[in-house]
Amino acid sequence: MSDTSFDVVVVGGGPGGYVAAIRAAQLGLKTAVVEREHLGGICLNWGCIPTKALLRSADVYRTFQHAKDYGLAVQGATFDLQAIVKRSRGVASQLSSGVKHLLKKNKVHVFDGFGRLAGKGKVSVESNGKVIASLSAPHIILATGARARTLPGLEPDGKIVWTYKNALVPDTMPKSLLVVGSGAIGIEFASFFNAFGADVTVVEVMDRIVPAEDAEISGLLQKSLEKQGMKIMTKASVKGIKTSATNAVVTVEKDGKSQNLVVDRVILAVGIQANIENIGLEGTAVKVERGIVQVDEWCRTGEAGVYAIGDITPGPWLAHKASHEGIVCVEKIAGVKDVHPINRSTIPGCTYCHPQVASVGLTEAKAKEAGHEVKVGRFPFVGNGKAIAMGEPEGLVKTVFDAKTGELLGAHMIGAEVTEMIQGFGIAKTLETTEADLMHTVFPHPTLSEMMHESVLDAWGRAIHF
Repeated sequence: MSDTSFDVVVVGGGPGGYVAAIRAAQLGLKTAVVEREHLGGICLNWGCIPTKALLRSADVYRTFQHAKDYGLAVQGATFDLQAIVKRSRGVASQLSSGVKHLLKKNKVHVFDGFGRLAGKGKVSVESNGKVIASLSAPHIILATGARARTLPGLEPDGKIVWTYKNALVPDTMPKSLLVVGSGAIGIEFASFFNAFGADVTVVEVMDRIVPAEDAEISGLLQKSLEKQGMKIMTKASVKGIKTSATNAVVTVEKDGKSQNLVVDRVILAVGIQANIENIGLEGTAVKVERGIVQVDEWCRTGEAGVYAIGDITPGPWLAHKASHEGIVCVEKIAGVKDVHPINRSTIPGCTYCHPQVASVGLTEAKAKEAGHEVKVGRFPFVGNGKAIAMGEPEGLVKTVFDAKTGELLGAHMIGAEVTEMIQGFGIAKTLETTEADLMHTVFPHPTLSEMMHESVLDAWGRAIHF
C-alpha cells in the first residue's frame, strides 16, 4: 500500500473526470485519476460512442434500401449483426486507448481501482476488496457517473430484458422488440433495431416521445418513426414483464386498459441513477437530494475541498456538460482568471435517431411560461437545395426569439445532420446574439445551415425560400 500526495485527485475517469484531470495537469497541478473499470467511462465505452457506431451501420444499411433513389443498384444487401457489434466495440476500444494515451502524455497518474473518500483530503483506492493505495489531496473531484435506472418488477436479466449495455452487444436481431422509455437512449436503440427489420414498439409514460424536446419537434419525430413502421404508445406504462426462455409477455396499461404484448426482447431506457453509493459521503457535509449531489456554480459540494461534476450532479446528464464542468471546476481551483460558471441554457442536446433531433435553450412552451412574448421562425428541409440533393427533404429548423429584445431563446431541429448544425445556435446563445446579428451573418450555399438563417428570417416574416 502506497501513500501518495497530489494537488488534485479525480475519482472517475469518464468524460467529466479525465477531462478535468487533463486540464488540471495543463495548469501545473499534480493530478491523479482513480478509475475502477474503463477510462473514458460509460459514455465512451458503453454509451455515446458505441451507439453512434451502431447507428452509422444502420444509416448505411438504410441507404442501401433506397439505392435506386440515387441512381444506384444494390442487390442482395444483407447485414452481419456480430460484425456490426464488433466494429462498435472496436471503435470504443480505440478511443479508450486514446484517453489512456492522453492522460499519460499529460503526466496524469492513473490508479486502477474503486475510489472512495477516506477522511479530510483522503481517497482510498480498492481493488478486489483490498486497499491498494491511499491518496491525499487538498482538492478531490467526484466524477463517478451514473448507471441505468431500473424499476421494481422490471429488472433486467440480460437475456430477454436488456439494459442499454446489453442492447449494445445483442447476440441476435430480435424479430420484435419493446422499448420502455422514449428519451434519447430509448429512441436511438428503437431506431437502430427498426432499421434492421425488428418490429419495434415504444412505450412512453408521458404524453409524447422525447418529452424534453419542443412539442412540435416531438410530434414530427413520432410521425416519422410511425411512417418507418414503429408503434408508439404514449401515456402508457409497463405494469409487469413475464419472461420465458425465448420471449417476454409485457403488460402495458393505457387509458385505464391493460393489454399483453408478446415480444422477443425488451429494452429498459427509463433514465439513469447516480453512482453515489459507497464513495464515502457518509459523515461529510456533502448534500444529496433525490439521489443527486448538490453543488454550487463552481462544482463545490458542502464539504470543503470536495467537488462533484457530471452525472452525479443536477442535469442535464450529458457527456459534454460533464466535460465542461470539469474544466470550470479545475480552472477555479487553479485560480484562472475569467472563469465562467456553466450556463445550462447554452448546453445543446442531441438524439441520433433517424431523423436526428437537436436543440438548445428554451422550447416555445417554456419561453412563454417564462413570460416572454415570442417570435417563432420555421424553415422546412423541403425548401433547402442541399437537403433535396442529399435525398433528405424531411425535417424542420425552428427558432424562438424574444419579440421585444430579439434575444435567441431557443432553437430546435429535426432532420439530417442537425446534431452537427445545432452548435451554430449554441455559439449564438453564448455570444448573446440577436436576430439582427444572425440575419446579417452570411451562410454558405448550398448547405443545410442555410435553413438556420431562413428560420431566423421567418421569425420576422422575411424568409426568402419558402
